[in-house]
Amino acid sequence: MTDFTTQHRLDGGSRPAVVFMSALFAGGWIWEHPYRRLEERGWPVLRTNEAICAIDRRVAGSIERLGDSFLASCDEAGAGDVIVCANSLGGLVAVDLAGRHPERVRGIVVSGAPGLTPDPDVGLSFDRRGSIRPFGEEFGERMLAALFHDRARAFSRARMDEVGTMLQQPESMVSMARSLKATRTYQVRRALDRVACPSIYIWGRHDRMTPVDPWLEVLTEYPAEVVVVEHSGHIPMIECAAEYTAALEGFVGRCAGALA
Repeated sequence: MTDFTTQHRLDGGSRPAVVFMSALFAGGWIWEHPYRRLEERGWPVLRTNEAICAIDRRVAGSIERLGDSFLASCDEAGAGDVIVCANSLGGLVAVDLAGRHPERVRGIVVSGAPGLTPDPDVGLSFDRRGSIRPFGEEFGERMLAALFHDRARAFSRARMDEVGTMLQQPESMVSMARSLKATRTYQVRRALDRVACPSIYIWGRHDRMTPVDPWLEVLTEYPAEVVVVEHSGHIPMIECAAEYTAALEGFVGRCAGALA
């Protein structure tokens, strides 16, 4: 059994599957818009269900082990060549997989990845007094402020409650802490040097958790496509879903065309 379970529709054809990795707090539901659009257009698609915080701490605390676990879930579903789409912590996993598995990863789509700035403000306090707990109005306000540019386009209160419930589990908090620690030591530039497949970075202009400017500076050194979503924060696939999906759809079409 793999760490992640999946939802998928794979056609067994020659095109790479477009696979969506969960984020630190959010499960596969953050990919609803692009997943459904590509599914409707006949693309083979897969998404993992569990948030990274919800899986074993030993896996969550390593970029490499997260990537291995993600690929194992693709194997179990029958996905071969893949285009990896990932947000936040998963973005580093996508970059890492492209470097370690060039024979299989045919493209990467990255948003909101950490690694070039200090620890992201995830809306939680880790002091011993527990001044901010992962539930209630104050937690919700801090989380929404960290994630979204326009709160009118934020995810629902039910989703916030789901995240809060997950983070009340001690194991989830440990997995989160270990995941954040992994981003501090990960060598982003070294990983980017190993990426040979096509890549696109779709980033919210107003991402307060993982600001776009350091990435824009670094990516000038690499043959990557960059799309800055002007009216979005950390989660453009929710906040500006149509714009994100349009950029994604164009990219995966170009990837498939290059492989034909």
